[in-house]
Amino acid sequence: MGHSSVIRTFALAALAVGGLAACEREAPRDTVRLQVEEAPDYMQPAGEAETETPELTDAARDTIEQLRAIINSNSIYRLARFAGQQEGFISNFAGASHRDHWDLLRRTGFDPVLRLNDLLNQPYGTKQVGGETWYIWPDLAALDRDALQPERLNFRQRARLEELVGDSGIAEIRAGSGYPGVRTAIAEDGRWLYYVHESENEE
Repeated sequence: MGHSSVIRTFALAALAVGGLAACEREAPRDTVRLQVEEAPDYMQPAGEAETETPELTDAARDTIEQLRAIINSNSIYRLARFAGQQEGFISNFAGASHRDHWDLLRRTGFDPVLRLNDLLNQPYGTKQVGGETWYIWPDLAALDRDALQPERLNFRQRARLEELVGDSGIAEIRAGSGYPGVRTAIAEDGRWLYYVHESENEE
């Protein structure tokens, strides 16, 4: 066989192999579809099962605007004076005045004004209390104790809970405590209800 015949033979073989490969790529493949049950609500990774949060009332929005004006002034005195104007407002469970309590916290490194600003920038939840709606920050603080258990939360909520209260807070929740972190609430009629950082049984 001559040199040109050998080259021609290799060329034909290469074309044949290429053609087979192309046919394999173009050939339809059988697909298998599996049907699985939908994951329970608490395993949804991004809160898909969460219900829509009710809108704030105009009265609640007005209270938030007043609080933000106080926050901008960075005044413990103004914050305590506004709290004192709210019927039944709670800042602590030790019986201290709002101003004394918040002054003490600021001296220990917890700035009530800055933390309140952080809270109001977070999502809120709602709870029905005595026939009225309470708006609660952060949203996780609005959950009942059973619903707050880490196993009942979705992945995003569990990550936020750990960020907000840490391992010690999660341990408290597992032991049956309500939300143990900093939290605040405003009623639908605009009353500022509480702004606390501890549980009642800690005092």
